[in-house]
Amino acid sequence: MLSLIGYVSMLVILALLLMQKVSPIVALAGVPIVAALIAGNSPSKVSEFALAGITSVASVVVMFVFAIVFFGILRHVGFFDPIIDRIIRLGGSSPKAVAVATTLLASVAHLDGAGATTFLITIPAMLPIYQRLGMSRLTLTACVGLGAGAMNMLPWGGPTARAAATVGVEANEVWTPLIPSQIVGVIAALGVAWFLGSREARRIAKGKPSEFAEPVHAHDSHRTTRSSGADDGARTSSVMVDADAHRTAADGTDSPAATDDSPEKDHRNIPLWVNGLILLATLVVLMWGIVSPAITFLAATILALIINFRGLENQSRQFDISAKSAMLMASTLLAAGVLLGILDESGMIESMADSAVQVLPAGIMPILPIVVAVLGVPMSLFFGPDAYYFGVLPVLSAVGSNYGIDPVVLAQASVIGQETLGFPISPLTGSFYLLVGLANVPIGKHILGLIGWAWLVSIIVLIAAIVIGVIPLWVA
Repeated sequence: MLSLIGYVSMLVILALLLMQKVSPIVALAGVPIVAALIAGNSPSKVSEFALAGITSVASVVVMFVFAIVFFGILRHVGFFDPIIDRIIRLGGSSPKAVAVATTLLASVAHLDGAGATTFLITIPAMLPIYQRLGMSRLTLTACVGLGAGAMNMLPWGGPTARAAATVGVEANEVWTPLIPSQIVGVIAALGVAWFLGSREARRIAKGKPSEFAEPVHAHDSHRTTRSSGADDGARTSSVMVDADAHRTAADGTDSPAATDDSPEKDHRNIPLWVNGLILLATLVVLMWGIVSPAITFLAATILALIINFRGLENQSRQFDISAKSAMLMASTLLAAGVLLGILDESGMIESMADSAVQVLPAGIMPILPIVVAVLGVPMSLFFGPDAYYFGVLPVLSAVGSNYGIDPVVLAQASVIGQETLGFPISPLTGSFYLLVGLANVPIGKHILGLIGWAWLVSIIVLIAAIVIGVIPLWVA
């Protein structure tokens, strides 16, 4: 009976999340509370279950909130602007170089894990160059998607944070072993971009038209590549809009784009290298794991605030800028904690796993992590990040545990493709529509043009993870 209640609850949650008829908070917290009461638990017991779950995800929530504020500060003071401008100039007039520069720019812009921000920076910056050279806009969205997708494995990105919360570990425990694989993924994405650029160059040289390429006009001959971030709305401070208008709380990218429309400069003239040292130190501490990620980003935020902003009003405003988006994801994670706490403490998840073991073929269990990783990108078309990481992964982890599979391994297998490299093709994430909308390409054409390349890069990341021993080829 308990198993049946658990499965029905998960199906209801998945249906609500996939249909997007209610807030994720309603689905993630409301349904399990009702299910636990139906199972015969007293309100006080349900409260204890929920509090236990909230406690288990608290550190992930803290990390996420302060990571948003920290990267918002770096954007606000223009730390990324010179990097972005140089990458844009790197593109020049060669389609191959432009494609590589596009992917590189998307990777850098996605350092904060914000899909909306990445697309708002990258598409307006690179689209004029694609139009001038007669390159296809589908190549633009593919290159941007690959760069952002490969970087979306960062611990302050949505998928990794969700996966860590689900299996009850710090986010860097999921991410740090995957760093070499992620680097391989970024390199693979750049390699695919080079190939796509070469293909565009050959097409242009042969005079073959592309359905999504702008014709080259004579008046475009005087145009040069962008030499200043002030042109075409590429700079972060000038293109930022309220990204929450374009995304949902279930966005696989999760980290929000901050809105900065202040006409006045409210921060100190601090050399870029100072903020660079803070960022570098933060990343080093995260990778070493010597301090909790939550405390790491808390300390980084404090340093960035003190160094860059003077006075209570200016420092407080940085929290106001990111408050709405930070609260959306933080509240979603806390609601997920309620779900996980009730499933675990009530015994539902154990009962569900026991029944699933009797149904699933035993032959698939030794390669379950491989199957999860391989299917990540295509499954992003059917499961949004909340639905997968809070609905599917808990059951997979419980089933895998019965066969000696570490839940962390299944979490790592999931973030190789599920809503990471898969998020730029996922209609279940809000920023997806921003990507195709800014580039003005049809959704179907974009998905068909990118899914194969995103899947290929995810397989390359998986192979790298197997080689370094993070994902086992076979679980004995």
